[in-house]
Amino acid sequence: MTTPKSDFLAAIIERGFMHQCTDLEALDQAFQDEMVTAYIGFDCTADSLHVGSLLQIMLLRWLQKTGHKPIVLMGGGTSKIGDPSFKDEARKLLSEEDIAHNKAGIQQVFAKYLTFGDAPSDAVMADNADWLDGLSYIPFLRKYGAHFSVNRMLSFDSVKTRLEREQSLSFLEFNYMILQAYDFLELRRRYGCTLQMGGSDQWGNIVNGVELARRVDQQTIFGLTSPLITTSSGAKMGKTAQGAVWLNADKLSAYDFWQYWRNTEDADVGRFLRLFTELPMDEIARLEALGGAEINDAKKILATEITRLCHGDLVAEQVAETARQTFEAGESAEGLPTVDVPGSDLAFGLGVVEALRRSGLVASNGEARRLIKGGGARVNDAQIADDAAVLGTVDVTSDGVIKLSSGKKRHALLKIV
Repeated sequence: MTTPKSDFLAAIIERGFMHQCTDLEALDQAFQDEMVTAYIGFDCTADSLHVGSLLQIMLLRWLQKTGHKPIVLMGGGTSKIGDPSFKDEARKLLSEEDIAHNKAGIQQVFAKYLTFGDAPSDAVMADNADWLDGLSYIPFLRKYGAHFSVNRMLSFDSVKTRLEREQSLSFLEFNYMILQAYDFLELRRRYGCTLQMGGSDQWGNIVNGVELARRVDQQTIFGLTSPLITTSSGAKMGKTAQGAVWLNADKLSAYDFWQYWRNTEDADVGRFLRLFTELPMDEIARLEALGGAEINDAKKILATEITRLCHGDLVAEQVAETARQTFEAGESAEGLPTVDVPGSDLAFGLGVVEALRRSGLVASNGEARRLIKGGGARVNDAQIADDAAVLGTVDVTSDGVIKLSSGKKRHALLKIV
């Protein structure tokens, strides 16, 4: 089709969010004719989302920014099964207590990106446990089971890939796509929702929901997917050697979150600016064209703008200034991640290996020793060559801290209390 006329589709296609759509022309017309209600589902498999979910959150934000209504669907029900899409093995089954705990953690992030309330385009947060938990098995099968073709379900890549690898797919997991399709039907009936969005790995599940609404309620609804994002080097988004890049500050400090984006590969700067910030396209084009050392300026803007959305204006400016002081001014900035250490520990001598582990810069003593051996460990910006070195009161700066570093870009403070 020609360039979409609706603000939402024009924006997301220009910025690189679009992968597949069930009927792009009809959806474009719907966006022009009325306020569209759309949803994305988030299962409660951890107590925070990580940056692998950020593209989906930004889709909902653009939806609302262009005058439409987002629904955030918490998977309180489907999390009891687990989505098998492109997974090598079944997810660990979670207790209801675990799911409730995870749901509470996940919900915190959406208030930063969406406006909730009672206005027509205000976001809604729903939970599929509200309708899935009360389903009666035999009546549900009689009413909806005939509308699903097992042959068709087996043809979807998310299932076919698992079976081709001869990896077990339980009947429990196989039910997931039926329940996700039913979610779409319920959201259409309850909220007038006519669009489900998700990652490209959800295409089969989304198409099932579109077809179920057509067969059961004779309604036309739509599906839209975004590409799965990897870095230019092929790394999966949301993971680092140190672990997941969480969106909740209690799981990952805003400083480390900023640093993750600051370390973006040169080739990804323009793409990530389009997907994860709201900077104008002409400004993104200018930043993307920067070469040599100037690309680092673009990376700092990328990191600050993404942190601004996730953690707020004040925090974003603070961590950007902390980084500037640390890397450019060589100061021991107070904004760095800080761990309290009793003064008595220093009086008796604190091993540098133990200090690195306590700071969170490494996960184990063995990792600390490897870091030191590789020349990447520093205390107050001085390289440590001996893993038997001991920190004492002489290492405490005038600010009452000891600065530890892992390489050139990860730092933490030991605050003596």
